[in-house]
Amino acid sequence: MLDVRRLRILQHLAAYGTVAATAEALHLTPPAVSQHLAALQKEAGTPVVEKAGRTLRLTAAGELLVAHAEIILAELAAAESGLAALQTGRQGIVRIAAFPSAARALIAPLWRRLADADASQAPSLRLSVVEPDEALDQLRKRSTDLALVHSYTVLPRDFPAACEQAVLMEEPVLLALHPAQADALHLTTGQPADLSRLAGVPWLAPGPETSCHEMIQRACGTAGFVPDIRACGSDFAVLTALVAAGAGAALVPRMALPETVGAVSLHPLAQPVSRTIYTVSRAGTGKRPDLRRVLELLRDTAAGASRG
Repeated sequence: MLDVRRLRILQHLAAYGTVAATAEALHLTPPAVSQHLAALQKEAGTPVVEKAGRTLRLTAAGELLVAHAEIILAELAAAESGLAALQTGRQGIVRIAAFPSAARALIAPLWRRLADADASQAPSLRLSVVEPDEALDQLRKRSTDLALVHSYTVLPRDFPAACEQAVLMEEPVLLALHPAQADALHLTTGQPADLSRLAGVPWLAPGPETSCHEMIQRACGTAGFVPDIRACGSDFAVLTALVAAGAGAALVPRMALPETVGAVSLHPLAQPVSRTIYTVSRAGTGKRPDLRRVLELLRDTAAGASRG
């Protein structure tokens, strides 16, 4: 009989990579983790980990057990959430990790809708505003319940194993120009723009640590040039303000535009680039009543954002 506690330890080892990090995450000592892993191997009747230099890695049997452990632990989490709801009169806590524009345009309205609901029926939210890679890492390490992440048509995204993802919405990437720059290119607001005509202009982009930065590199590369990036910043509102000041051009997902864009001419791309936003949760956890409610409200919120 496999011990669920030991399956949890193996799952954490897969997520954290080392015995020491696993022990810290689970508030155990490293020797205790090693003893549990040894006992699990006896229960399984086959090695579940093997040495790789100074670290451990999962064997094929270990990877199989982790895949099943994700589902088993998700069911236990759903049961624990349901019991907590019965005991407290609330509907549980949902931890969300979302990138900044999704946090502003989707999570903030969601929070307002939950605040207006019956407190005894509404889940309580905890939010972490991080880039998609960090959000997926938090999900893998079980420090969040739901990740909102994105991919671009020019930059697909890999999702972790044992996770469920669903498309929440799609949105276009727009070219933001100063009106004088648009006039020089004989573009009126809303007219599709050919990026190849902007090879010689300065560019404004998110930082190189973000996938949005790589999206701009790839979109411009497809148009036949390497963008001359004059300013980097993680806030699209700042980049849009710099466009309005005449500092250069920028590619901005529609949802990332500030509510007031100022003196900026916006254009779809002649060769369209779009951003797809996903909800990602660990396999099986979508059955949790609190998480299911949050996902339903998020879909409604995203539908309204898409129409807008």
